[in-house]
Amino acid sequence: MKKRIAALQKEIKAMKSENMDTSSIEISLQILKKQYHSQLTPWDRVLLARDSERPSAMDYIGALFTDFIELHGDRSFGDDKSVVGGIALFMDMPVTVIGIQKGKTTEENIARNFGMPHPEGYRKALRLMRQAEKFKRPIITFVDTPGAYPGIGAEERGQGQAIAANLMEMMQLEVPIISIIIGEGGSGGALALAVGNKVWMMENAIYSILSPEGFAAILYKDAGKAPEIVEQMKITSDVLLQMGVVDEVISEGENGINEDFPAICDNIKQELLRSLRQYKTMRGKYIQRERYRRFRSFGKVDPLM
Repeated sequence: MKKRIAALQKEIKAMKSENMDTSSIEISLQILKKQYHSQLTPWDRVLLARDSERPSAMDYIGALFTDFIELHGDRSFGDDKSVVGGIALFMDMPVTVIGIQKGKTTEENIARNFGMPHPEGYRKALRLMRQAEKFKRPIITFVDTPGAYPGIGAEERGQGQAIAANLMEMMQLEVPIISIIIGEGGSGGALALAVGNKVWMMENAIYSILSPEGFAAILYKDAGKAPEIVEQMKITSDVLLQMGVVDEVISEGENGINEDFPAICDNIKQELLRSLRQYKTMRGKYIQRERYRRFRSFGKVDPLM
């Protein structure tokens, strides 16, 4: 079906270049797109979450905020380019924004370490969150990572400790944190930026303790079985919303996230505005307590649901 959609899109483009009427074929294309999105399997959603053309953290930052000033470095070792963050304005409200950034080309991915942060990336994020606490700025994070970088150097520089410090200190902050899973949300590497009062998820994103390939390799000794076990893992947005792991699923539109990106960002803006107005009237201790209770409530989730 995806090939048929691509063929129709190509045909429409050719017809428009000839100034021909495309109304009937565009109706057929819309129907086909609706059918395609309604029939996506969990594995299809994994592939969509990993799509290199999918909007990245910087795309969302550019669309949702103004006057973004990127800040660099963890003040300890160096600057990790897989984590971007800084100060911006949201509807004239100062905020701190942090995201895990993948590349869209091989060169960009190498520079961004394929969206797998080093410990200095997490320490940079924590530095910016502490700064946000000091100046009473809300924090918005965008998560898209297969997981924290597992290299020897990262482990030597305290990868586990850096993630643990983020989990602990984010729980104690008295400013609101809204985290959005925009692509892959892999393991502790994702959770280190997702200890939020609200955790939202794009419709075709995934959020998991490890990759489907890793799960299949452990369970079946065969990573090739990954497409078969995704449903068992319960890592897609619809299931996680039902279980209460995420608070809201953001629709990616009938035409797909790339075509409908401006409209999708308009929806996110409205939700952000509503939430931030709500938190503006809350005292810091209540914001902190809400976040704590949110994560403590997971013990009540039925694991067989």
